[in-house]
Amino acid sequence: MAESADRRPMDRAGGKSPTAYRTISEVAEDLDLPQHVLRFWETRFQQIKPLKRGGGRRYYRPEDVEVIRRIRSLLYTEGYTIKGAQRLLRRGGSKDDTAGSRGGKTTKADPTPAQPPAESPPQPSAESPPQPSAESSTQPPAAPMDPDLRAELKTILEELEGIQSVLRDSTV
Repeated sequence: MAESADRRPMDRAGGKSPTAYRTISEVAEDLDLPQHVLRFWETRFQQIKPLKRGGGRRYYRPEDVEVIRRIRSLLYTEGYTIKGAQRLLRRGGSKDDTAGSRGGKTTKADPTPAQPPAESPPQPSAESPPQPSAESSTQPPAAPMDPDLRAELKTILEELEGIQSVLRDSTV
C-alpha cells in the first residue's frame, strides 16, 4: 500500500497525491483564500460540491479545487462579478471563450464583467446625487460592447430613470 502511494507524483499540499482529497484548510491555504470565502462560494456556485463527512468536515476533490481556482481567477484577476462568473461557468466557459474562440457570437460583455464599459458612462441627472466611481486603476479596461446590447441597455436605463422619477415625485 505504501508503495503505490510512493509511486504517485506528489504536489505541494502536504505531500499528498494530486488526486487526493483536500480539507478546507488545505484548499484555503493553497489558494490563499479565507475558509469562509470557500464556504460562501459553495452557496453561490453549484459546481463546487465537496464531500461532507461526519461533523460536517469538507473534503474537496481535485475537480473542486480546479473549479475554485477558476472562480478565484474570474473574480479576483479578470474582474467578473459573482453573477458573471456563474453565467460563464454554467456555459462551461473558459478564458478563451470570453474572446469568442468557441465559435458563434460570444463577447466578454455577455458574462457581466464587474466594471462598467469605459466609453460613455451614464451622466447623473441634475436631480440625482453623484454616484461614486466604481473604476479602479487595477482593473483591465472593458472590452468593446456589442452595439445591439448597448442599445438594449440604453433603453432599459431610460425606463429605469423614468420609474425612478415617478417614484421620486410620488414620495414628495
